[in-house]
Amino acid sequence: MKTLKQAKIGETVKVVKLHGEGAVKRRIMDMGLTKGTEVYVRKVAPLGDPVEITVRGYELSLRKADAEMVEVTDVESQTATEIGK
Repeated sequence: MKTLKQAKIGETVKVVKLHGEGAVKRRIMDMGLTKGTEVYVRKVAPLGDPVEITVRGYELSLRKADAEMVEVTDVESQTATEIGK
């Protein structure tokens, strides 16, 4: 399982699943991070917190703790998997 926190700068990933419960999960979804959404990792602060991403055409900064709750997959590997089906 790869999380948004583990994604590298310049990488485009797709959201697979959101972990967490209640208000935290709702807040992440309200920011536009929902299943199937493509996310581009723009910057990571020197100490890793926050992570700056581009999602749905706007820039968003996420705390490390929130980025860990977003399970992602590489866009390229997702496409290869779909082609193999």
